[in-house]
Amino acid sequence: MNLVLFGPPGAGKGTQSKILTQTRGLPQLSTGDMLRAAIAAGSPLGLTCKALLDKGELVPDETVIDIIAQRYDQPDCAGGAVFDGFPRTIPQAEALDKMLQQRGRKIDLVVELKVDDAELLARVENRIKAGGVLRSDDTPETLAHRLEVYYKNTAPLIGYYRDQGKLQTVDGMAPVEVVTATIAGLLQGLRP
Repeated sequence: MNLVLFGPPGAGKGTQSKILTQTRGLPQLSTGDMLRAAIAAGSPLGLTCKALLDKGELVPDETVIDIIAQRYDQPDCAGGAVFDGFPRTIPQAEALDKMLQQRGRKIDLVVELKVDDAELLARVENRIKAGGVLRSDDTPETLAHRLEVYYKNTAPLIGYYRDQGKLQTVDGMAPVEVVTATIAGLLQGLRP
């Protein structure tokens, strides 16, 4: 089973992906985690990605698609995966569909976590005030730019996946447990 979680930055995709990994045994394929690992390793790819991410920009499609395909071919993805933060554009979605089709697979469900922009900004500000672990892109200014990029590039995926009959929208403003239960309910009708 292959699931895509998408929504604005800070909507809870990572949280729900981790829960799905624990409850369904599907690996979380987080492009953010993979890119941060490349940055931490100090590789040329990582340094290029860091400069882009620090400005709130997206990493080029070809790079992200290559990283996802290599990761998806690992043995732990034999039963599928939860795609967290990918695809972010229609060309990426088309490339993902093609990559999966080449492997005899498909996207089974796409969950859009719908949240309020003002709440997202408040969440980042609360993390800053709480002194939590922050990434270099965890500032109100960068989040505002990332939201702008999200609405320009990623929001069109709503129509793309709706047209395929795969999109379900979930209220990401609800408590984590309610969002988790709602997603679990959507999965009940799908194959194991």
